[in-house]
Amino acid sequence: MTSARLVIDPRFPVGNVDRRLFGSFVEHLGRCVYDGIYEPGHPASDENGFRQDVLELVRELGVSMVRYPGGNFVSGYKWEEAIGPKADRPRRLDMAWHSVETNEVGLDEFARWAKLAEVETMYAVNLGTRGIEDALAVLEYANVESGTTLSQQRIDNGTEKPHDIRMWCLGNEMDGPWQLGFSTAEEYGSKAAQVAKAMLQLDSTLQLVVCGSSSAHMPTFGAWEQTVLRKTYADVTHISCHAYYEETDGDTGSFLASAVDMDFFIDSIVATADAIGAELHNAKRIEISFDEWNVWYQSRYQNEDRITAAQDWPYAPRLLEDIYSVLDAVVFGNLMISLLKHADRVTSASLAQLVNVIAPIMTEPGGAAWRQTTFFPFATTARLAKGRSLQTIVTSDRYNTQRFGDVDFLDSAATWDAATGEGAIFLVNRHQTETMTLSVDMTGFGPVQISEALTLSDDDIRAVNDLANQTRVSLKPNESVSMAEGTLLIELPPVSWSAISFEGKNA
Repeated sequence: MTSARLVIDPRFPVGNVDRRLFGSFVEHLGRCVYDGIYEPGHPASDENGFRQDVLELVRELGVSMVRYPGGNFVSGYKWEEAIGPKADRPRRLDMAWHSVETNEVGLDEFARWAKLAEVETMYAVNLGTRGIEDALAVLEYANVESGTTLSQQRIDNGTEKPHDIRMWCLGNEMDGPWQLGFSTAEEYGSKAAQVAKAMLQLDSTLQLVVCGSSSAHMPTFGAWEQTVLRKTYADVTHISCHAYYEETDGDTGSFLASAVDMDFFIDSIVATADAIGAELHNAKRIEISFDEWNVWYQSRYQNEDRITAAQDWPYAPRLLEDIYSVLDAVVFGNLMISLLKHADRVTSASLAQLVNVIAPIMTEPGGAAWRQTTFFPFATTARLAKGRSLQTIVTSDRYNTQRFGDVDFLDSAATWDAATGEGAIFLVNRHQTETMTLSVDMTGFGPVQISEALTLSDDDIRAVNDLANQTRVSLKPNESVSMAEGTLLIELPPVSWSAISFEGKNA
């Protein structure tokens, strides 16, 4: 048995926990939209074709905002073809995912779904094959109340009130050769700056997200951010981060430490943004929108034969439908811990994606919807993490990884809402074989009462929830937790993620 010690104190905050940290992502990719959130004729679908069983799970998941409609998809998207009478909407080839797009679901339908799901919409504009004119058109259609041709078109299409979208992405992964219209940092930075200035002329209160590198492993990473921010710093509020993690070559130890890489990634972007701000003599702080993150086994799809003949491209194919294990969920929960630890600068995040495609929610056409293992750490963190993120002082045994050197067996984050006297602690034990005895010094909170303690673990770290067994894995109460004289004690099983909620005095 290994041991660790943790100190948390409400006097040492990191930053406010923005509810947008608990965002997700819906792209027209595979079965995320069609046969995912939208399936006309399903027994659980409403008159608009939206699956109510999926909506219930989305609300339970606690999602705050959803990025739409892409992703790679957006770089070739013509939004105006997906509004108005559905019978008049053209079928198009989606170059990003070699699929047929029917345009049955567009901006209006998605915005109505978002309202039902009680989530905010983050909208991405096409800067791959389009630019200023298109961005202004979709902004006017979505947000202008009335009195113009485009706003009247929205009203005529059945949406009287504006969608009032506040947060907009200026394209997607524009450094990637896989992206339609990909470009150099100079080209993209100039284009994004022009589009940002134009959109702000229409509404100066918009929050705009400029594209960072599509991965920290891109050869242009760092230099891309510097060039793009020099051109856009004055007009954008956020820069995007994208990161995906998977277990490779059986290296479970490094996989369990994936959040170490995410921490470094975030710190690097913060340092770069602040350096550009100093160079430009601009005191504004650029925030981070981590608008794509997840565990994603990309290597599984690298050797797949891609359908190349356009006449054979399918409608809503089963693409990227990873089935997640307990191990995956523990790493996933650790990535959420990383986001919380950087709450002072990461103020928006989008789990990619929401349904079926590398998602916490799975569906079967005409059949069930169920929770993947990753559903549980997301839903629990979204429910419990409130107020301000706190610094966590960790003393832990360490282990050596092939990719990241020596890392702690324990990782943690904590939050505290002084207004309600409610707090939460989020914990990961990365040890593969030993239970960890953890003591948490909480004397700074005064008298504390434990509300609940939940742990995700299993004797089989490869256990999954799938169509055949949809409830194999779930959170369970951790009965080992106790509190005495300001110190919390708990035992954390090997390869586990845990959450503890507590009540204390209003500090």
